[in-house]
Amino acid sequence: MSQKRIGVLALARPTFDVPYAEEVAAAAMATLAGLDAELVGDATLLFDAETTETALEQFSDVELDALLLLQVSFTDSSMTEAIASRFDAPIIIWTFPEARVGGRLRLNSFCGLNLAAYALIKAGNNFDYVHRYADDVGAVDDIERLLAGPIAQAPSRRRSPRETSTAAQEAAAQVMTELAGTRIGVIGDHPIGFEPCGYDPDSLAAVTGVVVERKELEDLFGAASVTPIEIVSATRERSVQRLGDLDDLDQEALDKSLSLYGGLQTLIAEGGWAGVATRCWPECFTDFGGAACSPQSMLIDDGIPGTCEADVYGNVTALLLQHVAGEPSFVADLVEMDTDGDTGVLWHCGLAPIHMAPDDGSAVGTIHSNRKLPLLNEFALRPGRVTLCRLSQANNVTAMVVGGGTMLDEPLAFSGTAGVVEFDRPAPEVVATIAREGLEHHFGIVYGDYRNELEALAAAWDIPVIDL
Repeated sequence: MSQKRIGVLALARPTFDVPYAEEVAAAAMATLAGLDAELVGDATLLFDAETTETALEQFSDVELDALLLLQVSFTDSSMTEAIASRFDAPIIIWTFPEARVGGRLRLNSFCGLNLAAYALIKAGNNFDYVHRYADDVGAVDDIERLLAGPIAQAPSRRRSPRETSTAAQEAAAQVMTELAGTRIGVIGDHPIGFEPCGYDPDSLAAVTGVVVERKELEDLFGAASVTPIEIVSATRERSVQRLGDLDDLDQEALDKSLSLYGGLQTLIAEGGWAGVATRCWPECFTDFGGAACSPQSMLIDDGIPGTCEADVYGNVTALLLQHVAGEPSFVADLVEMDTDGDTGVLWHCGLAPIHMAPDDGSAVGTIHSNRKLPLLNEFALRPGRVTLCRLSQANNVTAMVVGGGTMLDEPLAFSGTAGVVEFDRPAPEVVATIAREGLEHHFGIVYGDYRNELEALAAAWDIPVIDL
């Protein structure tokens, strides 16, 4: 039998650690030398559509048996979608774990798989994945195993909701009542390639009763710009009480960030919103000059969920978890998976509500690891039992993603707000569910065990459940 021909492309984003990403890509190519296949392509990092288009030219007259995408760092799904549209060959995505050393999230490769899987599954593309360190020769075995058989979409793991107790059903009915007719706001468009943050207002209202009102970023920036100085000063004092001294931060950018809290409060009051999903980057940094992270954290602690990247369904997830648990929730990325140790890292730049911090004064104010502007919260999530949830639109079907786990008493894995969670299910099964169901990259977290209530809510809404 003739050798298989595999195309190789390396995807990355320049806002992450490019020198390190280059090392990882080179190490992966060295590992691939052990693959019994002809490789076409190299470890050159592709950062944008133009360089990707140039790289694709090398495949114009080549018949490929598969296309291997090295998801070296986080990228949105736009390049992956463009690549997939050009090939009939199945796709294998190789993602790379990274050490949990407490510093900057240098690659965020796994989250790139999360976004790519969502887009590919919705589009009907066939793909599979490998999650190994770049120098792990086990990746060769994994790839050869995938090449030995057909790569196709796996059967769906959606199921009907299970029977629950009367108490769980009553709690679900109360949540339905509280959500019906609730208004939330969305400010700006979700970033390009962040398709999980898109939404259909009619479908959302039909299932949950939640109504969405749209505003533009200019509305937020305008409201923030006229925030009275006494409000900015009071917000700073509140931040100092939560995060300690802030004098070492860029004071002009700090004031900009704090004024965003005032701007968000204004729009929330005008719209009667119970939550708000904001296009937080890049414009809050590049056009306004301050981070929306800590301001959104304060909103969460106020009982008004704030979510990033204009993620409307993420905001509704946060709101329903808040109603179920009676306390604020946190919507985060799953950025790193240890499939041997059955743990993962739930992280976001710095907007976890302060009540999720340990009661030891460890929460501090900091700057964004990529954008270098304040104000962000930084702390490791406190240990305890947690429920994970997502009101999902994966594969064009509304469903309730439900999982459980234990937040461990671990040091901060990456800068920002993060927690190490030990899942109830084996971590390889969690990864497989995320990739093969094409789930969204944002998951809601709340302390306590509310899986029965969420099961009952799914039954009441007549939507399927996906076990995370």
